[in-house]
Amino acid sequence: MKYYNEEIKEMKQDKMYEAQGGMEAPCCEAPMMGSCCQPVYECPQERVCHRYICYEVPHIMPCNTRIINHHVYRHTYRPEYTCCEENVVSNVYDRGCCM
Repeated sequence: MKYYNEEIKEMKQDKMYEAQGGMEAPCCEAPMMGSCCQPVYECPQERVCHRYICYEVPHIMPCNTRIINHHVYRHTYRPEYTCCEENVVSNVYDRGCCM
């Protein structure tokens, strides 16, 4: 099983072989000091880096406390006894005495 990169590498090497008239390049098989070969281009590899940037967003949520004072008047009745006195004067005239 060949990977994608290996197939491209083989195709490029075949093109270099054909371009040189069927002869293999001696510098590529056994590199010597000071000799160099043409670079072999590989398939680009991509790294994906997911970055998460977090932001703190303050929300102001007003909370009101309402205090309701209930004033309840409880009316109670208790008897308070009083006394009053009344004087009735009657005048009786007896006509039989002095006159």
